[in-house]
Amino acid sequence: MNLKVGDRVELILRSKKHVGTVEEVYNDTQKCKVQIDEFSVTVTKPQKYLVKAEEQERIVVPQCVADWYEKYKCALEYSIWKYIYEWADQDYESDFYSFMNHARNNPIETLIKMKYGYEVEKEPLYWVQLIEGASGYLNVRNDGIQFINSSGQTAELKTRFTEKEIKAMDKGGAYWQFAVPVRDLEGEDNE
Repeated sequence: MNLKVGDRVELILRSKKHVGTVEEVYNDTQKCKVQIDEFSVTVTKPQKYLVKAEEQERIVVPQCVADWYEKYKCALEYSIWKYIYEWADQDYESDFYSFMNHARNNPIETLIKMKYGYEVEKEPLYWVQLIEGASGYLNVRNDGIQFINSSGQTAELKTRFTEKEIKAMDKGGAYWQFAVPVRDLEGEDNE
């Protein structure tokens, strides 16, 4: 097996399987250095004791699930149990509850798989077009001041919003009626 720096590998250490990253390969001595968590291990005869780790497919989850996972990942099994145990006390309107309540999402399996890596699903972005024409879009400055101008977004001006951001604004319900998906007007997704 030819290992190179950066390869993900598995090894058994103190009767426990670990996944690490190859830091150095010493070709002349048949040794390599592997980073596992916060420490490095030098492995003699890596071809005998190391196997390349299979890359787990990264799952895509909503932002609310990623937020919950980051908050509770240090005690994941207990956190899942506690959440289910206290099911009756949950906020039924929350996006996280909605995700957990649908079996098609495989909620418990999803949360457990997240420890192998995940991506947050991108929420669609919208412009709020209040007046027809190039200068009829809602703009919000960094200080919260709202006005109508072009759809161009800058570091100081925000013109693209998620549905949640629009509805959270003062008069958000009214603004939502004028929401236009960013990709519909530009013909492609914008990030």
